[in-house]
Amino acid sequence: MESFGSRESKRDFDHLSDEAVIALVGRGDDEALGALYDRFGRAAFGLAVRIVRDRSLAEDAVQEAFLAVWRSAPSFNPARAKPSTWILTLVHRRAVDLVRKEERRRADPIDDLAHPSGEATDEEAALRSNRRAVQEALRRLPDDQREALELAYYGGLSQSELAERLGQPLGTIKSRMFTGLARLRDLLAESGLGAEPG
Repeated sequence: MESFGSRESKRDFDHLSDEAVIALVGRGDDEALGALYDRFGRAAFGLAVRIVRDRSLAEDAVQEAFLAVWRSAPSFNPARAKPSTWILTLVHRRAVDLVRKEERRRADPIDDLAHPSGEATDEEAALRSNRRAVQEALRRLPDDQREALELAYYGGLSQSELAERLGQPLGTIKSRMFTGLARLRDLLAESGLGAEPG
């Protein structure tokens, strides 16, 4: 796995315990989050793939889990669980949630024909409004986070492709995306769009 950081400001987390790195994440250190991903990302992805049986959904599950790590790191209690157990439990929960969500989505009948045309127009207006809110929230992110998210979601680039294209370590790209997504969700919640996506 690629080492974290190749720039002048590179920080070495190798000498720190997993608990110490989580404590840094809990204080808002996004480089520490990247280091934590470097330590557990491969195992997390392997677990997610076994559960969801789809590499793209597995990436989503891992990303959601590390976003949960970012948010809940301040309350991590090493007396209750080892860091690896805690992180993989979060991955497992996110993966199972995605499987259930996919099952529900596939089971839902397609009822587009049942809607009168006026409802479709209202729905299209709501989608346009939501799109504008997302674009405005993206504009409020720091440039590096916005660039990573836009290239990933609008450009369709994987995180590895982003790292190569931007000349940054993979851990840095993942950290930017986790932090950017967390901030984006906060901004969207402020604008009234804070519901779970999907």
